[in-house]
Amino acid sequence: MCGIAGKVSFTGKSVSAREIAQMTKAIKHRGPDDEGAFISNDRKVGLGHRRLSIIDLSALGHQPMSYINRYQIVFNGEIYNFLEKRREMIREGYRFKSHTDTEVIMALYDKYGIECLSHLRGMFAFVIYDQKNDTLFCTRDRVGKKPFKYYIDGKVFIFASELKAILTQPEYIREPDYIAIHHYLTYQYCPSPLTGFKGISKLESGHYLLLDIKTGKLVNKRYWKLDYSKKMNFTENEWKKIILSKLEESTKLRMISDVPLGAFLSGGIDSSAVVAMMAKYSNRPVKTFSIGFNEKKFDELPYAKIIAQLFKTDHTEYIVKPDTIEILPYLVKQYEEPFADSSALPTYFVSKLTREHVTVALNGDGGDENFAGYPGYHYQTLGLWYEHFSLLNKVLSPMSRSLSSFIKTAYLDRVRRFTSAMDEDYRKRVLLFMCYFDNESKDKLYLSKFKSLTKNHDSFDLIESKFDEVKNISKLDQTLYADINTYLPDDLMVKVDIAGMSVALEGRSPFLDHEMLELTAKMPFNLKLRFWNNKKYILKEALRGIIPDKVMFRPKMGFGVPVNRWFKSDLYDYTNDVLLSKKTTNRGLFNRDYIKQLLVQHKHTQLNFSYRIWALLTLELWFRSFF
Repeated sequence: MCGIAGKVSFTGKSVSAREIAQMTKAIKHRGPDDEGAFISNDRKVGLGHRRLSIIDLSALGHQPMSYINRYQIVFNGEIYNFLEKRREMIREGYRFKSHTDTEVIMALYDKYGIECLSHLRGMFAFVIYDQKNDTLFCTRDRVGKKPFKYYIDGKVFIFASELKAILTQPEYIREPDYIAIHHYLTYQYCPSPLTGFKGISKLESGHYLLLDIKTGKLVNKRYWKLDYSKKMNFTENEWKKIILSKLEESTKLRMISDVPLGAFLSGGIDSSAVVAMMAKYSNRPVKTFSIGFNEKKFDELPYAKIIAQLFKTDHTEYIVKPDTIEILPYLVKQYEEPFADSSALPTYFVSKLTREHVTVALNGDGGDENFAGYPGYHYQTLGLWYEHFSLLNKVLSPMSRSLSSFIKTAYLDRVRRFTSAMDEDYRKRVLLFMCYFDNESKDKLYLSKFKSLTKNHDSFDLIESKFDEVKNISKLDQTLYADINTYLPDDLMVKVDIAGMSVALEGRSPFLDHEMLELTAKMPFNLKLRFWNNKKYILKEALRGIIPDKVMFRPKMGFGVPVNRWFKSDLYDYTNDVLLSKKTTNRGLFNRDYIKQLLVQHKHTQLNFSYRIWALLTLELWFRSFF
């Protein structure tokens, strides 16, 4: 696990070692163990690397790494099947100097070219410079576990694991991307390829770039896409065996490490299942780490303790309190894009705690995407049923609007949002219910300047386009597909990567093994969501007898933060001071009176505007960090 960076000049101007060093210094936290740089003979290409040593701790793992006097690579990630591929390539006549997965990638690229990607099982972002063909091949793994950001104009191509490295280069002039901010306020993140910085893009998950250095031509292509159209008709018992077998395999692969490893344990189904698999294959107690809160509604520590005791893990806990909000400006700078997922806060603290003991941590990410575990799938199912009773909604929708206008409760507000969403196209429905700011609330929030900038950009069109990429499958499978291509890479993967790498901790996700995702895409949806509310049905059935029922069948809590209560009490003054300050108001983007109303209503009524307040707060801190 590492940090990569590089620069290509199209004008004849030399790329210097000093410029590459500036970039790698900005992402030193991603790789504190080693650093390296490569400058091509014609000085048009520079590559930089920061290393966190995981596999082959020797100096032979140093990067940038060369191969057969033709290729140079900078690589961030882990290839879990590299030993198998190494043996295959040796049989093909290839030779290796190291025992790293990095060298295997270059051998595969030499033999298969771009098709090498189909041979890789793991998480990765890497760049290969082909000195013979004068090309740069840049790619990102199938689900976006590892980041890749880039800037290109007629003079240069600059890339890095984090855009803060790109900001060190004089060719890039900082400018906020207001369209990205507009979408962020709906999604809680900047949808790919947007980053919040005008001109800097994210390479989308499952894509690659091929740069012809002579001409400056950049090709962006997709190489992987889940197919939900072909279903396999196994019995439930057969599915249970297949799921457990694949989870065991993907977990065991992710336990390969030359440094200590452990696991995040939330006390939910997914992380508990991963810990169970690890315990099966570990010859010593698995080290597990959990975060909790004093607020019982958000505290999962009792469930984590049940799993820790059952599998006899070496367990460590930490309590997050409101005063930990002091870390927020630091976190905002680390996340570098506007990012409003409040669970980034506990994710950072559990990463920091874990890093004190191990260098690699497995997690349960991906269970919801594989087995329809999010509330959104429940709402979509209800919505599709609701379509058959349109007359009912014609009564309920105006009634809920009327009641919620003078009875200020969170419950009635949720009913209003739900019935309003039912009136809309199914492609927008889940987002309408789950979003931070919808179009109606944006109209109240935005001042005329910001309205003018964003008037031709409807944030809901983005989610519709994801549904439309797979029109030939069921509406429920379309919903899964949309999540895996939006929320998963742009929120969940970002949250875990940045929190972990800020403290030099590598995260690994067995449920996000691409073979697991391809398997569950072939599973009938009614095995994932049974009836209308029994989420992750087949996974729970597969884990019966392994995970206790009181853990499996408890209400889903998610990895949330009690910001609702914090904004009513401990953080009320702090939030007011930031959001109602002259510095914030003078940006000319948002209606100060509307923000004040949000803060007051949140504090003095039962309405819950915590997510909107968090989004505005982290956005303002982002402006103060970067502009």
